Amino acid sequence: MIVAQSPVKRVEDGAKAPAGAVVGVVIAAGRSRRFGAEKAIAELLGKPLLVWAAERLRRSCAVVAVNARLDSDTERLARARDLPVLHDAPGDAAGALAGIRAGLAWAGELGSRALAVSPCDAPLLPDDLFERLIGAAGDGAAVAETADGRQPLCSVWPVTALPVVTAALAGGSHPPTWRVLDSLGAARVVFADSAAFANINTRADLAEAAAAFGYQR
Repeated sequence: MIVAQSPVKRVEDGAKAPAGAVVGVVIAAGRSRRFGAEKAIAELLGKPLLVWAAERLRRSCAVVAVNARLDSDTERLARARDLPVLHDAPGDAAGALAGIRAGLAWAGELGSRALAVSPCDAPLLPDDLFERLIGAAGDGAAVAETADGRQPLCSVWPVTALPVVTAALAGGSHPPTWRVLDSLGAARVVFADSAAFANINTRADLAEAAAAFGYQR
């Protein structure tokens, strides 16, 4: 019996995904000033934070890429792990929305229908985070919400949102990511455990995350 294969589109880095799939991007282009080094390469239980994020996305996404600064240690780690690397477009203001724009452009090249977005520095995120977000998004957008408010870097964006994001970044602007999600009518998916969305901003935060895993470094 001959099994029909899903058509794929290829990009220069060799990534491929079934047409209409959901792909993911880890946002890891920040300067990490409070941490004192690139957070994405910091290790938790012997595994870089970047890898924690990528592995979680892989459970729900056909392909996962990393948004990183050019010639950074994060970029080098991603390439060593065979993860496609996406750079912000020239002229875009630094910030998460610029990385999301790069991710949406890449997702469009792959023929994907949506992009799941993850921060690089939140290793305690719920295991079912992206499964629930993708389900709630349908053909649109979705964002996680806790008692602390919306979590815009835990979100799903339709590829059709690229023009909206591009317009939001025009002229060097960088509006809050949640505001752009609101303009897309993003569905809000409520998670009860706010602590699971905690970011690693300092070395002390990293130690607390290790303790949360029942491991004391």
